[in-house]
Amino acid sequence: MFSDRLHEVEQRISEACRRSGRERSEVTLIAVSKTKPAEAVLEAMKAGQLDFGENKAQEMCAKKEVCPPEARWHFIGNLQKNKVKYVVGNAVMIHSVSSASLAEEIERIAAKKNVIVPVLAEVNIADEATKHGIGREDAISLAMAIGKLPHLQLKGLMCIAPPVEDPEENRPYFAAMRSLKEEINRLQIPNIHLTELSMGMSGDYTVAVEEGATLVRVGTALFGERSYSV
Repeated sequence: MFSDRLHEVEQRISEACRRSGRERSEVTLIAVSKTKPAEAVLEAMKAGQLDFGENKAQEMCAKKEVCPPEARWHFIGNLQKNKVKYVVGNAVMIHSVSSASLAEEIERIAAKKNVIVPVLAEVNIADEATKHGIGREDAISLAMAIGKLPHLQLKGLMCIAPPVEDPEENRPYFAAMRSLKEEINRLQIPNIHLTELSMGMSGDYTVAVEEGATLVRVGTALFGERSYSV
Protein backbone atom coordinates (compact mmCIF):
# COMPACT_ATOMS: atom_id res chain seq x y z
CA MET A 1 0.00 0.00 0.00
CA PHE A 2 1.08 3.55 -0.67
CA SER A 3 0.81 4.49 3.01
CA ASP A 4 3.34 1.78 3.96
CA ARG A 5 5.81 2.89 1.30
CA LEU A 6 5.32 6.52 2.30
CA HIS A 7 6.06 5.68 5.91
CA GLU A 8 9.29 3.95 4.91
CA VAL A 9 10.45 6.85 2.70
CA GLU A 10 9.57 9.39 5.38
CA GLN A 11 11.53 7.39 7.93
CA ARG A 12 14.60 7.27 5.66
CA ILE A 13 14.40 11.03 5.03
CA SER A 14 14.15 11.69 8.76
CA GLU A 15 17.17 9.50 9.44
CA ALA A 16 19.18 11.27 6.71
CA CYS A 17 18.23 14.61 8.26
CA ARG A 18 19.41 13.45 11.67
CA ARG A 19 22.72 12.24 10.25
CA SER A 20 23.34 15.61 8.62
CA GLY A 21 22.11 17.78 11.50
CA ARG A 22 19.03 19.03 9.67
CA GLU A 23 15.37 19.37 10.59
CA ARG A 24 12.88 17.11 8.76
CA SER A 25 10.89 20.26 7.92
CA GLU A 26 13.75 21.42 5.67
CA VAL A 27 12.98 18.72 3.08
CA THR A 28 9.88 18.46 0.89
CA LEU A 29 9.04 15.03 -0.47
CA ILE A 30 7.66 15.18 -4.01
CA ALA A 31 5.86 12.00 -5.06
CA VAL A 32 6.63 11.56 -8.75
CA SER A 33 3.23 10.59 -10.12
CA LYS A 34 4.09 10.77 -13.84
CA THR A 35 2.51 7.90 -15.83
CA LYS A 36 0.39 6.99 -12.80
CA PRO A 37 -3.41 7.40 -12.95
CA ALA A 38 -5.27 10.01 -10.94
CA GLU A 39 -6.53 7.21 -8.70
CA ALA A 40 -2.98 6.64 -7.50
CA VAL A 41 -2.68 10.33 -6.64
CA LEU A 42 -5.94 10.21 -4.73
CA GLU A 43 -4.70 7.22 -2.73
CA ALA A 44 -1.49 9.11 -1.98
CA MET A 45 -3.44 12.14 -0.82
CA LYS A 46 -5.46 9.96 1.56
CA ALA A 47 -2.14 8.88 3.07
CA GLY A 48 -1.18 12.52 3.60
CA GLN A 49 1.02 13.19 0.55
CA LEU A 50 0.31 16.57 -1.11
CA ASP A 51 3.27 17.36 -3.39
CA PHE A 52 3.38 15.59 -6.76
CA GLY A 53 5.78 15.68 -9.68
CA GLU A 54 4.75 15.49 -13.34
CA ASN A 55 6.76 15.71 -16.56
CA LYS A 56 4.00 16.16 -19.15
CA ALA A 57 1.96 19.35 -19.18
CA GLN A 58 -1.37 17.93 -20.32
CA GLU A 59 -1.13 14.95 -17.98
CA MET A 60 -0.50 17.28 -15.05
CA CYS A 61 -3.47 19.47 -15.97
CA ALA A 62 -5.77 16.48 -16.42
CA LYS A 63 -4.90 15.14 -12.97
CA LYS A 64 -5.23 18.56 -11.41
CA GLU A 65 -8.79 18.82 -12.71
CA VAL A 66 -9.93 15.66 -10.93
CA CYS A 67 -7.87 15.85 -7.73
CA PRO A 68 -8.61 17.95 -4.64
CA PRO A 69 -7.25 21.51 -4.74
CA GLU A 70 -4.88 20.78 -1.84
CA ALA A 71 -2.58 18.88 -4.23
CA ARG A 72 0.56 20.82 -5.18
CA TRP A 73 1.87 20.10 -8.66
CA HIS A 74 5.56 20.40 -9.51
CA PHE A 75 6.61 20.34 -13.16
CA ILE A 76 9.83 18.33 -13.25
CA GLY A 77 10.25 17.35 -16.91
CA ASN A 78 11.74 18.94 -19.99
CA LEU A 79 9.40 21.85 -20.78
CA GLN A 80 8.76 22.70 -24.42
CA LYS A 81 7.96 26.33 -25.12
CA ASN A 82 4.61 25.48 -26.72
CA LYS A 83 3.54 23.77 -23.46
CA VAL A 84 4.44 26.66 -21.14
CA LYS A 85 0.88 28.01 -21.31
CA TYR A 86 -0.43 24.81 -19.68
CA VAL A 87 2.10 24.78 -16.87
CA VAL A 88 2.14 28.44 -15.80
CA GLY A 89 -0.59 28.96 -13.23
CA ASN A 90 -1.04 25.22 -12.65
CA ALA A 91 2.34 24.20 -11.26
CA VAL A 92 3.51 25.54 -7.90
CA MET A 93 7.07 25.34 -9.22
CA ILE A 94 8.84 24.62 -12.51
CA HIS A 95 11.99 22.63 -11.72
CA SER A 96 13.44 22.48 -15.21
CA VAL A 97 14.35 25.91 -16.60
CA SER A 98 17.44 25.26 -18.69
CA SER A 99 17.77 28.30 -20.95
CA ALA A 100 17.20 32.03 -20.99
CA SER A 101 14.83 31.64 -23.95
CA LEU A 102 12.61 29.23 -22.00
CA ALA A 103 12.68 31.63 -19.04
CA GLU A 104 11.58 34.46 -21.35
CA GLU A 105 8.65 32.39 -22.65
CA ILE A 106 7.57 31.61 -19.08
CA GLU A 107 7.82 35.34 -18.36
CA ARG A 108 5.62 36.16 -21.37
CA ILE A 109 2.87 33.72 -20.35
CA ALA A 110 3.13 34.62 -16.65
CA ALA A 111 2.73 38.32 -17.49
CA LYS A 112 -0.40 37.50 -19.50
CA LYS A 113 -1.84 35.52 -16.60
CA ASN A 114 -0.56 38.03 -14.03
CA VAL A 115 1.14 35.41 -11.87
CA ILE A 116 4.58 35.01 -10.32
CA VAL A 117 6.19 31.67 -11.17
CA PRO A 118 8.70 30.03 -8.80
CA VAL A 119 11.34 28.26 -10.88
CA LEU A 120 14.53 26.26 -10.53
CA ALA A 121 17.45 26.25 -12.95
CA GLU A 122 18.18 22.72 -14.17
CA VAL A 123 21.90 21.95 -14.08
CA ASN A 124 23.48 19.05 -15.97
CA ILE A 125 25.90 18.60 -13.12
CA ALA A 126 27.52 15.42 -14.50
CA ASP A 127 27.77 16.76 -18.08
CA GLU A 128 25.80 13.83 -19.48
CA ALA A 129 25.08 14.05 -23.20
CA THR A 130 21.64 12.47 -22.73
CA LYS A 131 20.46 14.89 -20.05
CA HIS A 132 18.86 18.31 -20.34
CA GLY A 133 20.12 21.23 -18.30
CA ILE A 134 22.76 23.90 -18.41
CA GLY A 135 26.40 23.31 -17.65
CA ARG A 136 27.70 24.43 -14.28
CA GLU A 137 29.63 27.26 -15.95
CA ASP A 138 26.39 28.68 -17.46
CA ALA A 139 24.36 28.66 -14.24
CA ILE A 140 25.48 32.12 -13.17
CA SER A 141 24.56 33.77 -16.47
CA LEU A 142 21.14 32.05 -16.43
CA ALA A 143 20.56 33.26 -12.85
CA MET A 144 21.40 36.80 -13.96
CA ALA A 145 18.97 36.54 -16.90
CA ILE A 146 16.14 35.23 -14.71
CA GLY A 147 16.79 37.95 -12.13
CA LYS A 148 15.73 40.51 -14.73
CA LEU A 149 12.34 38.86 -15.36
CA PRO A 150 9.66 40.33 -13.05
CA HIS A 151 7.25 37.37 -13.20
CA LEU A 152 9.85 34.70 -12.42
CA GLN A 153 11.26 33.94 -9.00
CA LEU A 154 14.42 31.82 -9.14
CA LYS A 155 14.27 29.74 -5.97
CA GLY A 156 17.18 27.37 -6.51
CA LEU A 157 18.73 24.64 -8.63
CA MET A 158 17.71 21.18 -9.83
CA CYS A 159 19.68 18.23 -11.15
CA ILE A 160 19.13 14.67 -12.27
CA ALA A 161 22.13 12.65 -11.13
CA PRO A 162 23.41 9.68 -13.16
CA PRO A 163 21.82 6.26 -12.63
CA VAL A 164 24.16 4.33 -10.33
CA GLU A 165 24.22 1.05 -8.40
CA ASP A 166 25.75 2.67 -5.32
CA PRO A 167 24.10 5.98 -4.32
CA GLU A 168 27.41 7.09 -2.79
CA GLU A 169 28.69 7.54 -6.34
CA ASN A 170 26.37 10.53 -6.70
CA ARG A 171 27.47 12.25 -3.49
CA PRO A 172 30.08 14.38 -5.31
CA TYR A 173 27.44 15.65 -7.74
CA PHE A 174 25.05 16.58 -4.94
CA ALA A 175 27.87 18.30 -3.06
CA ALA A 176 28.76 20.19 -6.26
CA MET A 177 25.15 21.40 -6.53
CA ARG A 178 25.23 22.70 -2.98
CA SER A 179 28.53 24.43 -3.70
CA LEU A 180 27.10 26.01 -6.87
CA LYS A 181 24.08 27.32 -4.97
CA GLU A 182 26.37 28.91 -2.39
CA GLU A 183 28.59 30.37 -5.12
CA ILE A 184 25.62 32.05 -6.84
CA ASN A 185 24.38 33.45 -3.53
CA ARG A 186 27.80 34.92 -2.77
CA LEU A 187 27.59 36.94 -6.00
CA GLN A 188 24.51 38.80 -4.65
CA ILE A 189 22.85 38.94 -8.06
CA PRO A 190 19.92 41.41 -7.98
CA ASN A 191 16.60 39.67 -7.19
CA ILE A 192 18.33 36.30 -6.71
CA HIS A 193 18.72 34.40 -3.45
CA LEU A 194 18.70 30.63 -3.79
CA THR A 195 17.20 28.50 -1.03
CA GLU A 196 16.16 25.30 -2.83
CA LEU A 197 18.03 22.26 -4.14
CA SER A 198 15.86 19.75 -6.01
CA MET A 199 17.94 16.58 -6.23
CA GLY A 200 17.75 12.93 -5.34
CA MET A 201 15.38 10.24 -6.59
CA SER A 202 14.31 6.79 -5.43
CA GLY A 203 17.80 5.30 -5.57
CA ASP A 204 19.79 8.09 -3.95
CA TYR A 205 17.50 10.52 -2.12
CA THR A 206 19.02 9.86 1.32
CA VAL A 207 22.48 10.85 0.08
CA ALA A 208 20.95 13.93 -1.56
CA VAL A 209 19.35 14.93 1.74
CA GLU A 210 22.66 14.52 3.52
CA GLU A 211 24.21 16.88 0.96
CA GLY A 212 21.54 19.58 1.31
CA ALA A 213 18.55 18.66 -0.86
CA THR A 214 15.41 20.59 0.07
CA LEU A 215 13.21 18.85 -2.51
CA VAL A 216 13.51 15.14 -3.31
CA ARG A 217 11.65 13.58 -6.24
CA VAL A 218 10.67 10.02 -5.39
CA GLY A 219 8.57 7.87 -7.73
CA THR A 220 9.30 4.16 -7.79
CA ALA A 221 9.90 3.87 -4.03
CA LEU A 222 6.40 5.28 -3.46
CA PHE A 223 4.28 4.14 -6.41
CA GLY A 224 6.16 1.04 -7.57
CA GLU A 225 7.46 0.53 -11.09
CA ARG A 226 6.17 3.00 -13.67
CA SER A 227 3.67 2.04 -16.35
CA TYR A 228 4.24 3.78 -19.67
CA SER A 229 0.88 2.79 -21.12
CA VAL A 230 -0.76 5.96 -19.70
